[in-house]
Amino acid sequence: MREDSVRYLLNATEDEGLHGESIGADSILESISDGVFTIDMAGRIRYLNRAVEMITGISRQEAVGKVCSQVFRSSLCEGNCALRQTMATGVPVINRPAYICNAAGEQIPISVSAALLRNSKHEVVGAAETFRDLRLVDELVREPEGRCQIGDLVTKSVLMRKILDILPQVAASDSTVLIQGETGTGKELLARAIHTLSSRSAKPMVALNCCALPDTLLESELFGYKNGAFTGANKDKIGRFALAEGGILFLDEIGEISPALQVKLLRVLQERSYEPLGGVHPVATDVRIIAAANKSLSALVEEGSFRQDLYYRINVVCIDLPPLRRRKEDIPLLVDHFIARFNRRQRKAVQGVSQETMGLLMAHDFPGNCRELENIIEHAFVLCSSGYITPDTLPHELAGERGERQAAHPNGSFGVVAPRERGDMEGAVHAVESQAILAALKRNNYNRVAAARELGIHKSTLFRKMKHLDIPLPLVDGRCRQPPSSAWAEKG
Repeated sequence: MREDSVRYLLNATEDEGLHGESIGADSILESISDGVFTIDMAGRIRYLNRAVEMITGISRQEAVGKVCSQVFRSSLCEGNCALRQTMATGVPVINRPAYICNAAGEQIPISVSAALLRNSKHEVVGAAETFRDLRLVDELVREPEGRCQIGDLVTKSVLMRKILDILPQVAASDSTVLIQGETGTGKELLARAIHTLSSRSAKPMVALNCCALPDTLLESELFGYKNGAFTGANKDKIGRFALAEGGILFLDEIGEISPALQVKLLRVLQERSYEPLGGVHPVATDVRIIAAANKSLSALVEEGSFRQDLYYRINVVCIDLPPLRRRKEDIPLLVDHFIARFNRRQRKAVQGVSQETMGLLMAHDFPGNCRELENIIEHAFVLCSSGYITPDTLPHELAGERGERQAAHPNGSFGVVAPRERGDMEGAVHAVESQAILAALKRNNYNRVAAARELGIHKSTLFRKMKHLDIPLPLVDGRCRQPPSSAWAEKG
């Protein structure tokens, strides 16, 4: 609804002040989908319609009579308040983008408009603000970008999309799942996504890090114990299998358990029963196992430190999570995801990262993967409360890499693809595309046809993108035997 229409309806209630109690105007305001609320000259809320309650989850009883900035946690409250500006200048604000946090702490994109309210004597008695929920629009905008999100897993990587595409079928099964990947790649997030999509979602998912406890305590944690099983066991204690009954037990770092405990775990998987410590009768269990490892279990089997029969028992469905350095196109998405999360938690108004910051992040190898990126953004939030995250707010390690790159490539020579000097968003997109192309070429021994196939584009599209992004063509195409280290043509 247009602001002048809302202002007309509210001004039609001038005999009632700011409460909107006229039957005709009130009925219309209650029926529209846009949120509408009014404030008096002191900034206190005098009226809000049903749409405000629906969008924010805040009731009228909680809001009326309070200062609006104390009720609505908006990104504009910090210093760009539409109502304050309108009351100071008398000029309406039209469709200003912002976000608002609802009662559950979720960040909702909105567009805000504001206008003055006058009485019959044409005196200003307050102001009205309308805001429109843009969540649906935001989702429609994101869909063409190839963005995919399941739970807290967000990606546009081809490698990750292959995993997420099969996730519903994996979740629908009751088979044991093995998730392999480096530390920080999101193995537990993937396990929780499987739990959410499965028929066991109403039952608990219980997680246990197998390398966090010594072997004797780990056994009692898994299976529980009976009263008198050992010194200090004064009462029965149920284990993780019992806690996860009917649901999912997530065993992280399963490659770290001892051979003796591997035998007991194998028996549980085979017999679907276990014996608590000190118990004499087996206890039946209905638990689905999802195991995770940051090392290759097949390599541990060859070394003799992991039982082959247990490996084949848990390796029914195997998912290999790629490290972040192999899916750098996800970095901008993850940065936005973490910024939105920390904005909600810390009630800040950080808008994003600067172009130079994104270039630094794209060039970093992230040995700690997604968890390292999350820590970097959290570190930046300590020093940055609004605006854009700059290189000065990043950890010293990244700042050091920045200096090393500048010394090694003073003229911006090939080796680190920096965003072009354009807008922040366009520069970030170019950096993402460049890193994805370079990584695909390297993985395919600089065979351009194979790299294009992996990226899901035609080879002519790859050539066009490389030319547009100033990526020099390799001297070899993957069919020659020349070492890749000398594969790149010199830039003219």
